[in-house]
Amino acid sequence: MTTLLVASTGGHLAELHDLVPRLGVRDDCVWVTFDSPQSRSLLDGAEVIHVPPAASRDLVGAVRDLMAARRVLRGGRFSRVISTGASVAASFFLPALRSGMACQYIESATRTTGPSLTGRMVARLPGTGLYTQYPSWADGRWRYGGSIFDAYVPRELSVARPVSRVVVTLGTQTYGFPRLLERLVRIMPPSAEVLWQVGPTRIPRMPVDARPEVPFAEMQQAMREADVVVTHAGVGSALTALRAGQRAVYVPRRRCHGEHVDDHQLEMARELDRRGLVQAREADEVTEADLHLATRWTVTARKEVTPFRWTDPT
Repeated sequence: MTTLLVASTGGHLAELHDLVPRLGVRDDCVWVTFDSPQSRSLLDGAEVIHVPPAASRDLVGAVRDLMAARRVLRGGRFSRVISTGASVAASFFLPALRSGMACQYIESATRTTGPSLTGRMVARLPGTGLYTQYPSWADGRWRYGGSIFDAYVPRELSVARPVSRVVVTLGTQTYGFPRLLERLVRIMPPSAEVLWQVGPTRIPRMPVDARPEVPFAEMQQAMREADVVVTHAGVGSALTALRAGQRAVYVPRRRCHGEHVDDHQLEMARELDRRGLVQAREADEVTEADLHLATRWTVTARKEVTPFRWTDPT
């Protein structure tokens, strides 16, 4: 059985990549995603098919991916499609289901109270297996399979470290996050060496070495070497920090400030704070004391994690 693993870049790809060891897929699998530094780094050595990028609510991009899906699925090589979204999932599920292939959709961990727009779309496709990472909203159609975050455990250290090296990442999406950047510029210890990834965010008092984007491999290495990581509350940023052993200061964007399309980052921050895997803080309330507190913690990966709970034929 050859499995097609389909995901947009960013958090969707990061989740699917981390879930694969728990999904029961064999080595005979092929990835479908967008071409980016993240996908090239994460999937190095794997067989990858790049398709046109599609942004959130991007109808034109979704149609392009549908045409690409028809080409990829010709020939009958694949028997199953697994996706964590976003719209590229629907683009591949439509022709795959028509061809009699099994399709399984795992909703993003950011959706703590119900499915995303993509989740609601694929739920309308008969025969799709639907999975949530939260038992609280599982029902007769959406089944609980486990959480990507089950693999990580927080651990308090005996002493705090100096705040010497800091990584700040606001993501690279369309929306800026000036509230957080202005706050961090004010409270950052003058002696700290800071890697600033700010995306499109601009403020009057910009850090002189701020960068719109940092290559994924460089970001991973910088997080491993940092004393503190501060990040917006995106699932991809959370997973990168957790893999690096960091209990990040985790700050949600707010819809009311025009920082995102909805408040799913607030839900994400609450969930990871509840698990002890981040320090959730509001952008206007981050303090230097929070940076020092973050140095007292680390995160480790569990040696064994429960396999994902498939309840439909795989």
